[in-house]
Amino acid sequence: MARMWEAVGIAEQDARVYEALVRCRHADASTLAAELALPRHRIVRTLALLAGRGLATRLPGRPARFAAVAPDEVAAPLIAGREYELLQLRKHVQGLSDDHRKATATGRHPADLVEVIEGRANVAKAITVLHQEAQDQVCLFDRPPYVGEGSEYEAQGLDVRKIEFRVVYDRSSLALPGRIDEIWKSVRRGERARVGEVPMKMLLCDGRKALIPAGGADSSYLIHSSALLDAMCALFEAVWAKSILLSDLDGAGGDGDLEGGDENLMGLLAAGHTDDSIARTFGWNVRTVRRHIHRLSEQVGARTRFQLGMEAVRRRWI
Repeated sequence: MARMWEAVGIAEQDARVYEALVRCRHADASTLAAELALPRHRIVRTLALLAGRGLATRLPGRPARFAAVAPDEVAAPLIAGREYELLQLRKHVQGLSDDHRKATATGRHPADLVEVIEGRANVAKAITVLHQEAQDQVCLFDRPPYVGEGSEYEAQGLDVRKIEFRVVYDRSSLALPGRIDEIWKSVRRGERARVGEVPMKMLLCDGRKALIPAGGADSSYLIHSSALLDAMCALFEAVWAKSILLSDLDGAGGDGDLEGGDENLMGLLAAGHTDDSIARTFGWNVRTVRRHIHRLSEQVGARTRFQLGMEAVRRRWI
């Protein structure tokens, strides 16, 4: 445990002497040397160092005895000082990063603008870093196939209350069992979601970097600030504008709320799924799908699917 003190600039051996002194209440160099099995002259030097740093005090009399200062009184200012140093380092690094971006935006070699990341673990790490670096906005194209459960590009611990998170889901992803439930959960956490025709998976971070697959889950292209990145940003905005909005759901604002299953059904209808596709998603038969659609139509007084969709929008169900 003595090694933990190295985090605040106290060497392990000095920390061992201090902790021994804490347990002894007060002691002289000879006593500590015997307890720690260290040379007495080394203990003498360490006690002088501890006293100089405010971790111990010398008591009156001879031989010289020392008492430890209370650990909470010692640790608090040391930890606060290291936290301040780390904060200053963070600010310094952010400034350097800004300088680096400015320098590379105009002076990078074209070969450096696209970085190839190989290996599934390295790709996963790059995704995590992009989410952590995001300061304003993360944009995502989501479509199957997925590696494991859900999209490997989706937010990992991202606080959507502080950072805008926009996702366009491909229509095919909504047909996967359970996927639409996960999407609605994300929407309720603050994600802005739409459904449309997604050309590929893509992760955009603040319009500064983009990650796209390079032929599979084991490799990706990391695109830095460049004309190519500008094109990726424009592509996202174009697909976003053409897609169907799902994140305007507001249970308090409609003329009667939907139940969970109906909410998912309306999402699939809005995304343009057929009765067969909806049936596969819910594990129903086509007759059951049509019965639910008929029930919802009667609920809102709609005679056609188009009228049902218009009512769903008016009632802010989708």
